[in-house]
Amino acid sequence: MRLILAQLPLVSALDFPFADAPAPGTLRSVAPGVHWLRMPLPFALNHINLWLLEDDGGWTIVDTGLANDATRALWEQVLAGSVGAGKVRRVLVTHFHPDHAGNAGWLCERFAAPLWTTQGEYLTAHAVRAGSAGFVAEATLGLFRAHGLDEARLGQLGTRGNQYRRLVGELPTQYRRIMEGESIIIGGRAWRVISGYGHSPEHASLHCEALGIAISGDMLLPSISTHVGVWPTDPEGDPLGWFLRSIRRFLELPAQTLVLPSHGLPFRGAHARVAQLEAHHETRLAELLQACSEAPRSAADVLSLIFRRPLDTQQVFFAMGEAIAHLHVLERAGRLRRARGQDGVFRFAQVKEEAWQRALTA
Repeated sequence: MRLILAQLPLVSALDFPFADAPAPGTLRSVAPGVHWLRMPLPFALNHINLWLLEDDGGWTIVDTGLANDATRALWEQVLAGSVGAGKVRRVLVTHFHPDHAGNAGWLCERFAAPLWTTQGEYLTAHAVRAGSAGFVAEATLGLFRAHGLDEARLGQLGTRGNQYRRLVGELPTQYRRIMEGESIIIGGRAWRVISGYGHSPEHASLHCEALGIAISGDMLLPSISTHVGVWPTDPEGDPLGWFLRSIRRFLELPAQTLVLPSHGLPFRGAHARVAQLEAHHETRLAELLQACSEAPRSAADVLSLIFRRPLDTQQVFFAMGEAIAHLHVLERAGRLRRARGQDGVFRFAQVKEEAWQRALTA
């Protein structure tokens, strides 16, 4: 049963040309003028990969790590050593999430360097950090309550406060907007912007044809599935559908492109990885459809089906958004119908096969 995805060839293994990652605070060359820097994260996802690109006697920094003392101490080590006196010409942020944008303002101010990012990411970063435009805890709790999360876990989530503000320093109040298809010249080479959706509002990946490299950010990761979630500012959104359509952009790249992800090891095999991710989500969608054929289910009801491990408070926050996103894909495909019960909770039930077939031919 293929709900929304096209058939692809059988998946082949990915190729990892680097057996391990550089030690924190050190650079490793992965291609001419392209250097890999890894920073720690205090989460289950315990690291982020950042990229430093040689740029006409200076540097372009791609993503920045969290704004905490540990990361900034490692940045000081890098700036005093490998980067040295070279001018930072720009700080390029793939998307607004704190492990990517956390030190953007700090680095931009330190080097009087401009911030380069997409408009969607720039504006969202400011709104989330300020707690404006609906990016407030109460709105998130309201969304999750409507999708069945119990009051005990809602209470735990309510203690989180504005985590983004704690993890992201002051943001620049100006930026250089980058857009889909634009070529950015870095060190004499063109890097083409590839926009992606679903994980964040307007994620920017970069492809350098001359080097055979793509900086994928969080859009294509080698060993985990990128998070996609519905949030209260867009409660009817279809982020999983947008994400699945976006990652097919990587099928346009040569098969042997070296992919530099934000998490995990650099790899070759982007086409195979797209197929793996499509198959993974297709399996989850089929399981959800089966569950909703047995009884109407809320997003909270299906958390244990999508995430087959105990979830802490931080993980529940992201898991709820992702569960809603999966149910929305099936609803938009006409396979599920949503109804709100007398308790105010949305539940999703399977549309009978004959009704679904009639809808397709109507």
